[in-house]
Amino acid sequence: MLLIECPWCGPRDESEFSYGGEAHIARPVEPDALSDEQWAEYLFARKNPKGWHREQWLHAHGCRRWFNVERHTVSYEIRRVYRMGQIPATTEEGA
Repeated sequence: MLLIECPWCGPRDESEFSYGGEAHIARPVEPDALSDEQWAEYLFARKNPKGWHREQWLHAHGCRRWFNVERHTVSYEIRRVYRMGQIPATTEEGA
């Protein structure tokens, strides 16, 4: 079980959170102007890295706020947690 640190509530058990997918995905400015293929690409095409990855999480059974987590997809180690709207400095290992 992961111990995730909510930026507002502090460390909590993984069971209090809901995974929200890859972080920092820009929504299309004019979604109606996209072709079906472009819309499908936006909705479904995501990175699936082996290594560091930035994700969105919701503290569903707590403060109900969204935040971002930088987590290693193999070891599950959490390197940093940060609020929505913040972009952490890029590291040499990527993310």
